[in-house]
Amino acid sequence: MKANALRRGMNLWPPLLFAGIRIRHISDDFRAVDVELRERFYNKNYVGCHFGGSLFAMTDPFWMLMVMRNLDRSYTVWDKSAEIEFLRPGRGTVSASFRLSEDMLDDIRANTAEEDARYLRSFPVDIVNTDGDPVARVTKTLHIRRKPDTRNRIGG
Repeated sequence: MKANALRRGMNLWPPLLFAGIRIRHISDDFRAVDVELRERFYNKNYVGCHFGGSLFAMTDPFWMLMVMRNLDRSYTVWDKSAEIEFLRPGRGTVSASFRLSEDMLDDIRANTAEEDARYLRSFPVDIVNTDGDPVARVTKTLHIRRKPDTRNRIGG
């Protein structure tokens, strides 16, 4: 699926749509994603800031998706864990920019080169307000490994 079609589809996906999360951009090579969350009455918490779950949700699928799309099908990529650190009250429009570099991909390939190697790789992203001040920091840890070579098991 092309990046723009995926972006349009994900913008209609209920967990993102109903939280008020909008994917602004996915690059054609799936190495850059920009997401925003505008403050609405339905995504504020008791004290009038962005609901923490919405802040967390705006970062959820992107690192896994980006890594999957940039490795070949011989890899399994799965979310292992996630952590969010709230840094200041989130008000107004907040955004997150994900960037996957060739160095990150080289690191993954190097750490999964051996047979049965499993690699836990952490990817941080900051959620920032319109002034560029960090509101929250989310770190996603992915479990990445090469799929077993099934050719050796067929017929023998």
